[in-house]
Amino acid sequence: MKNNKSWNKIKNWPLLLPVVALILVMAVNIIYDAVNGNNPLSFFMITLQQTTSNGTILYGRIIDILNRGSEAAILAIGMTLVVSSSAGTDISVGSVMSLCASFCCMLLAGYGVSSTTTLAKPLIVGILGGLLMGVVCGMFNGTLVAYFKIQPMVATLILFSAARAIGLLLCNDLIVYVRNPSYAFFGSFVGPLPTPLIITAICVAVMSILLKKTALGMYIQSVGINDKASRIAGLNSKRIIFLTYVICGLFAGIAGIVNSSRITSADSNNIGLYLEMDAILAVALGGNSLGGGKFNLAGSIIGAYTIQAITTTLYALGVSAAQAPVFKAIIVILIVSIQSEPVRNFFKKQSAAKQAKGVA
Repeated sequence: MKNNKSWNKIKNWPLLLPVVALILVMAVNIIYDAVNGNNPLSFFMITLQQTTSNGTILYGRIIDILNRGSEAAILAIGMTLVVSSSAGTDISVGSVMSLCASFCCMLLAGYGVSSTTTLAKPLIVGILGGLLMGVVCGMFNGTLVAYFKIQPMVATLILFSAARAIGLLLCNDLIVYVRNPSYAFFGSFVGPLPTPLIITAICVAVMSILLKKTALGMYIQSVGINDKASRIAGLNSKRIIFLTYVICGLFAGIAGIVNSSRITSADSNNIGLYLEMDAILAVALGGNSLGGGKFNLAGSIIGAYTIQAITTTLYALGVSAAQAPVFKAIIVILIVSIQSEPVRNFFKKQSAAKQAKGVA
């Protein structure tokens, strides 16, 4: 009986499928290393490496996945809330990342300047400017969705198309390089740990505390499950949906600054390119319904790093950057299909049938 109860708890664990998907990706790396005569556990090996610019840092494939997947994980936080409240996706987050990074670098370098090592304005001004731009973009999307009742994908398509062009205008059609150590800090290392990973951890911790210690999480889920019933219960559903888009814009701003800091420049055409797709997939891989309602933030974060682990694995297998999206799409389709409701119901029926036979 105890074994059955334990198994039922495991089966009903919300993070079961996201964790299994991540384990499967890791297993591929272990098998590949073993077949090629390498240490099967080399995927999990983390070592200290001396560098000329960052001192002694942690090095390994897991560290690389956690570092490179940070922007997608940050975006996944806001995307989870947007999907939950509005049953729609914000497809503009990648372009908003680019716009926020461009505005930040333009402030730090000065308008029309293509490269600088000294800051034209204090660092805090540039960072706050980039974050404010993200909030403004979120307010724009939130207004269209919550108050004008425009379908989320259509509403966010505007900034998806226009934000990069606005970023180019702000940068005077230039790639603005800010080669200053204080700005590069956000994409480098704090001691042995990658700064983007620390920023991601802070974002997740703050949002988790906010959602658990206040009623915000319950309000968002309530509006997503039944908008009309929430209004009757006294909730301002429009304001809640609007707030989720503002939060999503803010996190897009943070991700944009992190991404820009990695390359110490604002490349409007490439920063955040296709990352909106990774953010949406992270929500789906995390076991969250794209139809709104209940959400699991931890699942989305695991989903984001699973996508990065898939990308890293494909490169390790020798798949080129041009071909990787094809294999990545196939893998994601398989994982999402396994997590789909029809497949779950099928296995539930099979399990119920076996139990019925056992009783008989």
